[in-house]
Amino acid sequence: MLFPVVLAGGVGSRLWPLSRSRFPKQCIDLQGEGLSLLQATLKRCLPLKAAPIVICNEEHRFLIAEQLRALGVAPHAIVLEPEGRNTAPAIALAAHIAKEEDPDASLLVLPSDHAIADDAAFLSLVQTAQAEAQSGRLVTFGIEPDAPETGYGYIKAASNAPVADIAEFVEKPDLARAEAYLADGSYLWNSGMFLFRADTYLTELGKNEPDIVSLSAEAIAGAESDLTFTRVAAAPFCAMKSISVDYAVMEHTRNGCVVRFPSIWNDVGSWSALWAINTPDEQNNVYSGDVHALDCSNTLINARSRLVTAVGVDNLIIVETEDAVMVTTPDRAQDVKKIVDKLAQSGRPEIDWHKEVHRPWGKFHGLGTGERYQVKRITVKPGQKLSTQMHHHRAEHWVVVQGTAKVQVGDKSLLISENESTYIPIGEVHSLENPGKIPLELIEIQTGGYLGEDDIVRFDDRYGRN
Repeated sequence: MLFPVVLAGGVGSRLWPLSRSRFPKQCIDLQGEGLSLLQATLKRCLPLKAAPIVICNEEHRFLIAEQLRALGVAPHAIVLEPEGRNTAPAIALAAHIAKEEDPDASLLVLPSDHAIADDAAFLSLVQTAQAEAQSGRLVTFGIEPDAPETGYGYIKAASNAPVADIAEFVEKPDLARAEAYLADGSYLWNSGMFLFRADTYLTELGKNEPDIVSLSAEAIAGAESDLTFTRVAAAPFCAMKSISVDYAVMEHTRNGCVVRFPSIWNDVGSWSALWAINTPDEQNNVYSGDVHALDCSNTLINARSRLVTAVGVDNLIIVETEDAVMVTTPDRAQDVKKIVDKLAQSGRPEIDWHKEVHRPWGKFHGLGTGERYQVKRITVKPGQKLSTQMHHHRAEHWVVVQGTAKVQVGDKSLLISENESTYIPIGEVHSLENPGKIPLELIEIQTGGYLGEDDIVRFDDRYGRN
């Protein structure tokens, strides 16, 4: 049995302000096709007819689960990491899970945030790699470079054959060395995609990092089911070394090989990468959203919430969201992460949240704030319910604009329909539920001396949140 293992724990800070720590790039539609990068990855694997193992962090669990549900994909497991430990431990968790299901299982390890232009070619190469894996080899996919890229590590193939032994792994080069690699023809970009048997991986991992093998087994043995999630035991997991699969296994094994992968791949690692996964106009511009531009060239404009105009600009990247605008040049696109780090030092919330925040029951959208008030639009999915809770510092006024709300305020239970409202005083225990068949939308006006999201005391929550 072949298990797609989708690694979905990243953040993608180089794609800020669209990618946020609580809404990462793998959950965003960057190709304009109605699918996020994660969903495109899962869809690409559907012909394999195998339920995926998805590994993500605690903060993104409901967001990831909703994206799978929207695509109609039922996972074998959604594994929650208590904290990041890089790829070698994550893959070890998947290997133990797969072996429990099938002792001969193989793993197709895929990052969740890459774009591939030809799914049929991808599946053909997976078949090639699967044959190699069944003979005990650990396969990585090397991308045939079409430019002297300095942002990727490289793999030197021992031959020009479609499947070749690995001569060496090479760290990210400077430009002169990257140009030499491109001219040489035997150097491939390191894609971070792999295929191997689960037992082969654990055996090779154990030669160099035996503690990861034992601790990951302990973490899975102590795992608990939490709704649709597999919550691994935190103590053994957090005791594992943080190390990549390249360093832990692939650079040491004598059983490794590389499958040549054509230049239909993009890791979408920065804003400049979007030229490759979209179709530029005659002036090499890429526009998305409500954009009106005149006499521009070599410019990317991504508008998410309002009209963006540009006149006579060249060689710019302009990204607009409801609460932030980012402007840079393509040659500095990798440095967007530095501005995110600077914002983090200032404690700015824009690095974590968009105005629209997703929750397991639906979402809320910030409409406006003042010194002692905040206004939100809340959407609750049919059949879903917010936690039973209270607030120490704020009162709330709810006005229903669509659907019907079932509200509990203290000892009083009531149904509120469109154009009706209710008031929740400070300190009153309350809950909100959508008993209907259509989404419930309401306007929430919060008033008080402190309006932070951490002013919530939960008494009961169907999603297991504290």
